[in-house]
Amino acid sequence: MKKDDAEALLIDGREVRVTHPSKPYFSRQAKLSKLDLVRYYLSVAPGALAGIRDRPVVLKRFVDGAEGEAFYQKRAPVNRPLWLRTVTLTFPSGRTAEEIVVDDTAGLAWIVNLGCIELHPHPVRSGDLEHPDELRIDLDPGPGVGWEDVRRVTLEVKSFLQEMGLRGWPKTSGSRGMHINVRIQQQWTFTDVRRAALALARAVERRAPALATSKWWKEERHGIFLDYNQNAKDRTTCSAYSVRPLPDARVSAPLHWHEVPDCDPADFTVFTVPKRFAEIGDPHAGIDADAEPGRLDKLLELVARDEAAGLGDAPWPPHFRKMVGEAPRVAPSRAKKPAKSSRKRMPLLVIANSPHKDAALAGLERWKGKHPEVAKFLAVDDVLVDSMRGRSSTWTRIRVNLRHVPEALRPSQGTPEPDYDPTREWRKQNRKRS
Repeated sequence: MKKDDAEALLIDGREVRVTHPSKPYFSRQAKLSKLDLVRYYLSVAPGALAGIRDRPVVLKRFVDGAEGEAFYQKRAPVNRPLWLRTVTLTFPSGRTAEEIVVDDTAGLAWIVNLGCIELHPHPVRSGDLEHPDELRIDLDPGPGVGWEDVRRVTLEVKSFLQEMGLRGWPKTSGSRGMHINVRIQQQWTFTDVRRAALALARAVERRAPALATSKWWKEERHGIFLDYNQNAKDRTTCSAYSVRPLPDARVSAPLHWHEVPDCDPADFTVFTVPKRFAEIGDPHAGIDADAEPGRLDKLLELVARDEAAGLGDAPWPPHFRKMVGEAPRVAPSRAKKPAKSSRKRMPLLVIANSPHKDAALAGLERWKGKHPEVAKFLAVDDVLVDSMRGRSSTWTRIRVNLRHVPEALRPSQGTPEPDYDPTREWRKQNRKRS
C-alpha cells in the first residue's frame, strides 16, 4: 500500500481524507476495511451524532484494526482540521487535556479515520463540563450468565426508573450486556450522579438478588453487575451505534422498550444496522426532545436512607483518590483479616496479563494444562476475565478463584504468563509515597 494512499470524501461541504482506505479493520469473521467502517458510520450518522454531539470525546484508537491493540488518546491531535473544536477537561488527577468535540458528520468521519472503531463521549456538554446531563446504567454480565437474565434485569431497571420518575433509553452494549441512558438536569456533580447510580444498583440488587449485584470486586459478584462507577468523572462508555471490536463487527444498538424482551445482540452488526436505521429510524431519536430532563431527587433520598441504614460508599476506580466515607479500597481476598473475623479470603491467582485478550486466554489454557487436577474443579464463574484500563492503555487480566479446589491441591501464585501490566511501576511508586 502506498504511503499516500487515501480517498477524499466530500461531506457537507468539507473534505475528509480516509487514509489507507483498504486497510483491513475486521478480518477474522466479518471482512471490513477502514473505508467500510467510515461508510457504516455515515449511513447511521444522525443516530451516532446524537450520542456524541457537543460532548468531549476520548479517542479510543485501533490503528491496527479490531484485532490489534487499542489505546486511549485524551488529547486532541495537533494536526486536526480547523473546523474541529476542542474543550479543556480537568481530570481527577488534576491534569487537564484538550479533547475533541464532534458536531457534525464530517467530524465523525474524521475521528473514525483515526481508528476510532468505538465512540467514547463523556456524559457532559461542552458548555458545562462539571455537571453531567446523563446518568449511565451499565449492565455487565459475569461468566456463564445468559442473555435472558440480562433482559430480565434490564426490565427491572426500567420499572425502578419509572418509580423514580425517570425515563431510560435502552441499547445493547454491543457485547454481552446492556446500557440504559437517562437524561437528567445539569445541576448535580459527578459525585452526586455516581451516588445516585450506586443507590439504583443496590435497589435493583435487593429486588433481584439472584440475578443482580452492586459488588465492585469481581470475586464477590454473581449474575449481572450494575457498574455504578461508569458515572465517575473521566469514565466513558461506548455510545449508540458504536461498532465493537468483536469478530462479527457487532454494534451497540438503540432499542425501543418493546424490543427488549425478545432482542438478540448478535442481530445488530455493521451489516444489519444500516438497513434497520433506514427502515425504522433511530429508536432514541426523542432522547433530547423530552419536555423536561429527569431529576435525581428521589434517588438521592434513597442514598440518604442507605447511609442511615449503614450502607456507606462503595469502592471507586483505582486511579481515584480515596474518598470520604469510602471503605478500604482493597479486594476482600487481599484484605487483612481481623483477628475475630470468620470471613475467609478468596483464594485468587493471577494467571495472565496481556494487551491481547487471545494471548491472555492462551496463557490460561497453558496454566490449565500444567494443573489438570486443579482445572477440573473450576466452575464457570471461577475464571475472572478483567478488562483493565490504564491512563492510555488497555489489557486483559485473567485470574482463577480456587474456592472449589481442595486446599491440598491448590498451587501457589507464580509469575503470570504473559505478564504485561503497565500500572505496576506506578503502583510501586505510589506505595513508596504512601
